[in-house]
Amino acid sequence: MPDLPTPQDATEAALFSECWDAVLSYADLCTAGSSAAKQLAAEAFSAGICEAREAETATFRSAGRRPARLPRTPLLLTAVRTTAAAWEENGRGHELDPDLRLWLNSEKAARYTGPPLQRPLALRGLRDMQESDAALLWLAEVEALPQTVVARRLGLDPATVADELTQVRGLFRDRCQRNHLDTPMDARCRSYARLLDAVTRSNGADTPDDLSRHLATCVQCAEAAACLRLHGGGLPGALAGGVIGWGGLAYLERRRRAAEVRLGAGRPGSADADAGPPNPAAHKARVVRSGLLVAAVLVSALALAVSMMPGGSTGDGTVAGGDPSDRQPVADPGFSLPVTAATQPSTNSPEPSASAPDADESPEPKNPDPGPQGTTSTTARGQDPDAEPSATRPPTCSVDYDLVNEWPDGFQATITVTTEQALDDWRVAWSFRDGQQVGQMWDASFAQNGSRITARAADYNRTVPAGGTLAFGFLASWEDENSPGHDFTLNGHDCA
Repeated sequence: MPDLPTPQDATEAALFSECWDAVLSYADLCTAGSSAAKQLAAEAFSAGICEAREAETATFRSAGRRPARLPRTPLLLTAVRTTAAAWEENGRGHELDPDLRLWLNSEKAARYTGPPLQRPLALRGLRDMQESDAALLWLAEVEALPQTVVARRLGLDPATVADELTQVRGLFRDRCQRNHLDTPMDARCRSYARLLDAVTRSNGADTPDDLSRHLATCVQCAEAAACLRLHGGGLPGALAGGVIGWGGLAYLERRRRAAEVRLGAGRPGSADADAGPPNPAAHKARVVRSGLLVAAVLVSALALAVSMMPGGSTGDGTVAGGDPSDRQPVADPGFSLPVTAATQPSTNSPEPSASAPDADESPEPKNPDPGPQGTTSTTARGQDPDAEPSATRPPTCSVDYDLVNEWPDGFQATITVTTEQALDDWRVAWSFRDGQQVGQMWDASFAQNGSRITARAADYNRTVPAGGTLAFGFLASWEDENSPGHDFTLNGHDCA
């Protein structure tokens, strides 16, 4: 008879559900391939759980005095970094991202493991806070979760969570200010410390020219300024860069875009994001997740991480039986395996791309493996059934393809189309030359057949006036080359 699950098993299963997506996303940034990412994430998750257990034991032995430690999500993310460092030391560095390897062997990495007073200010400030306050700050600022979701996850009152977040930001600033003054620094930096505190306290205060020049040349004081200035939107970057280290800003971008997709998926026709699954695919995802959590309780989160994660993209921040609005979309869907959204609805997020395609869209292959990316058999213009020969009529639209951000295996782009004619509905199609695979899209649903992508209007942006523009964005994977999209059409007509 198998052993009954213990409360600790249940706690770790809930931890797995909430944090696996974040751990896998950062592990994917740190590695050179999907299999290595899953293995790094699994090892880091196991190490993070062990660290959390040791901290709980220390708390018990110290009569309830909890030692300073990070909340669980950043704790597990730092475990990814330290596990990657262990890989580098043990001869497995070839499985890591080349830029990460350079960073691990630099003085920058040494700051995170060196003397406590030399460590990044954001890391020290977050560790000095109560764990519940630090968790609130991290989930709201870095993971970009809506405040209602943060309140539910941390057991807070949704009506007061905004005020609590304001107070927690102030606490973080105070901890950073105190730590900054305790940091060994030269006389010049010391002379600017009080002025830096005064300038960053006010939203409208001008920075004196001499202080501005100093911040442009002193990394230590510039980091302090980012942590102390609560206005201007720089706090998430200060937290991600200071706590995670290498790849912190890229991770932040992934989480923010995943949150935007998640929020965008709830917009069409839904007055209440917590009302329930928006489509059958999302309901199916919830059932799958609940099953995975039961298995996690029985066989441990680590075994689940290695053996039961489909395509390396699982776990979405929903505790078994939890509210579907508390789902956290996987930050990099399709970065490990090719994605054809029309036939493989995501089990991680309820974005519009998970819905079935319209009848007139190009048929998707039933085989889940679409074959090598960018093969000549799938790049033909004929995949867009509504496209007209270019000689039929002159272009009545123009396209702006904007590469917003790019990292080693993925990128973010936006497409803006200006139309000369008024539209009651729209469908934009284009092709990629280098086998890029779209994983997520916001402000439109999509289907991909080989290298040809078709994006369709969401319910809330179907109409476009004459001379107006339509726009949508997406995340996608790439290998070797990342040429921009080409051969654009709007409702089957060529665009300039």
